[in-house]
Amino acid sequence: QVRLVESGGGLVQTGGSLRLSCAQSGRRFTGYAMAWFRQTPGKERAFVATISWSTGRTFYADSVKGRFTMSRDVAKNTGYLQMDSLKPDDTAIYYCATGIALGTLDREYDYWGQGTQVTVSS
Repeated sequence: QVRLVESGGGLVQTGGSLRLSCAQSGRRFTGYAMAWFRQTPGKERAFVATISWSTGRTFYADSVKGRFTMSRDVAKNTGYLQMDSLKPDDTAIYYCATGIALGTLDREYDYWGQGTQVTVSS
């Protein structure tokens, strides 16, 4: 059973930075992708970023491109989302997820973490 545990959320001022972590256990192969999505009340989960676990190739939503950086530490089985130049619009619950291929739709990912709250104050 794959288990994902996010950490690193919190409260930060506009222009600040946070680094989210997603620790993974249970998956025994490297041919998959890890992604971050975010959700605000009353809205659907929105794609943020994704990374190929085997190659490190990344893909970002336009809204975060140039400000967020996704990476992974294969030895630690942990993915990261470095978030810089944060804006109030980035306030959301952030979820990590894993799936068998890079994708931008939540239905393409089969395992999800519990989420971590990120709040950006103006």
